[in-house]
Amino acid sequence: MSRWRQSVVEIQTRKRQVNECERAQAALSKVTACFQQMATSLGSNMDGSFLREELEETRTVAHKICSGLHRRLLSLLIEMEQGQEDKEQVERLWVMILSSLENFQRDLKKVKVLQEIFPLTQRKDRQALINAGYAGGTSEVAARAAMVQTPWLSVEETASPDLKNHIVEIDVLLEEMFQRVNVPLWSVEPTQEAWVEGVSTQDGGQEEDESLEDIMEVEVVSQNSTSGCCNHHNCKVGCLLCLLS
Repeated sequence: MSRWRQSVVEIQTRKRQVNECERAQAALSKVTACFQQMATSLGSNMDGSFLREELEETRTVAHKICSGLHRRLLSLLIEMEQGQEDKEQVERLWVMILSSLENFQRDLKKVKVLQEIFPLTQRKDRQALINAGYAGGTSEVAARAAMVQTPWLSVEETASPDLKNHIVEIDVLLEEMFQRVNVPLWSVEPTQEAWVEGVSTQDGGQEEDESLEDIMEVEVVSQNSTSGCCNHHNCKVGCLLCLLS
């Protein structure tokens, strides 16, 4: 194989690996978001053995995605040279997975504490659950997490640790990523402005101003109609009727 063809193959392989890491990061964000949403039901009237099984299955899926993503992303950053085309993109993924791991670890710690406070090992333990007014269930959220697929075809079968060891394992992963890769967080630039979805356009601002003017007109009309029913300061019966009407 010629040197030129070999470089082309390497570039295509690297781009495919970067795309796989991007899809894995998106999948990890979805799974951890579902885990966080289900964790809010612990200790409430929706808590039970079914919810805890769903949390365990979702945690296993997140561990599988995280293990493969960490290994591939770390390998890409170590092998990449300075100035390569996809290096900035991979560095942004590196920062995103750091943030995802920290948030996921915080949720794992919260789940661990809540499961210790509300053990549910006996039937009488359900009396300690708090009626938070929740309705429905978490099966739809668990189904969304179960539908998330790993982007790479070959999945390494790694045994998922228990909850306590999973928290410790994330600490090890974070420490390894900081030690083996020298990427200053402040040097990674975002690809889009923050809170883009919250920035209103000029037309939207005009509509907001018009709606505000309409509200003010309604308030003025309502005040005029209320004050016109009885303007005399001694008419107490009339004022009472105005308040009751």
